Amino acid sequence: MTGHDEQAARERPRQRPTVYQVAERAGVSIATVSRALRDDPKVAPSTRQRVLTAAEELSGHDEEAARRRPGVSPRRRPTVYQVAERAGVSIATVSRALRDDPRVTASTRQRVLTAAEELNWWPSRAAQALAGEAHGAVAIVFPDLTGPYYAGVIAGFESEVVHRGSAVMVLATHGRSASEQLVRDLSTRIDGVVIMDQTIPDSTVEDVAADVSVIMLARPALPGVAAVHSENTNTAIALTRHLFGHGLRKLRFLGDLDLTPDVRQRWAGFVAAHVAEDLPAPTEPVPCGGFELENGYRAALELLENEDVDALVCANDELASGVYLAAAELGINVPTDLAVTGWDDIDIAGHLAPRLTTVRQPVRELGAAAARLLFERIASREVTDELIATEVVIRESCGCQPDSSA
Repeated sequence: MTGHDEQAARERPRQRPTVYQVAERAGVSIATVSRALRDDPKVAPSTRQRVLTAAEELSGHDEEAARRRPGVSPRRRPTVYQVAERAGVSIATVSRALRDDPRVTASTRQRVLTAAEELNWWPSRAAQALAGEAHGAVAIVFPDLTGPYYAGVIAGFESEVVHRGSAVMVLATHGRSASEQLVRDLSTRIDGVVIMDQTIPDSTVEDVAADVSVIMLARPALPGVAAVHSENTNTAIALTRHLFGHGLRKLRFLGDLDLTPDVRQRWAGFVAAHVAEDLPAPTEPVPCGGFELENGYRAALELLENEDVDALVCANDELASGVYLAAAELGINVPTDLAVTGWDDIDIAGHLAPRLTTVRQPVRELGAAAARLLFERIASREVTDELIATEVVIRESCGCQPDSSA
């Protein structure tokens, strides 16, 4: 390496190590890394220290400053054990001194701070976790905050968190380019986080999960990270078959597949129902650009003006409401000329005319279940994925006769 290359390497920003790199360096599994950082009693102390050492070695914090400190290797970040040894105290005393615990005398605390400064050491999130520190707050990360679906999930999450005496932080990413850093910054101020939909990449989720407890919501699970999600595929099959039972064959699915995993699963069920009936399925959904009423209105207006369609299966109830407006504008009667179905069973579904056939999913329970799993994980308990049941709600928009009980 030339002198120029060495200088460029020193100036190049150092990327935070991933949980995979820590696991490989420590010679353990990803799950063991996660357990070690949460002080899981199943992890031996020697293994826990190996994980912490690997994380610290990979972080390579401030090498130039380390070079200027006597007795400190420029390639290895000092550990809490070295601070304790230099200060002549236990590791627990180091943790208490940094928290300004009244049980630590002023002279001992100063000795710890001096040792930390001499070694250029700072407490990592892993060290804080091992010391049992807590922030008394958890967070939920959303792609957006608009619409009754997200409002219901947040309400369920908040009710469960408040019941447990913790504070709630809510972060809506809105597709911002800085979303990953926002979530990383948030993770330093909380005890755990629920991450919903495709708000941040899997690699960032894995990094955050190495520091704090994480539960996925409406998003596939990752190794060592459990998820809460609704049943989508089988219910979409049942809903589509119900429309076939009305003799409808020219069905289209309205919703963007890149918006959420839920939509992709509903589309998969829609296609599977066609295959099961040996019917040709559309090759792709009708794009709409979002989940709101306006998105459904614009997409349906263009579709119905140009194609012969006898049923629209919508990814949610708000899109279906927009279809109603477009159909009325074009003089198309629902359900005589066009059957329409939704998903979620929000309040408006039962008040549209005709009332909307849809799929009921307990959105508040989604948020509450995610919160319950999160607190289990914070307590270092093993958790598994949780699937929330959904059901088809038959009303009149599919062509069924009115039922006052629906």
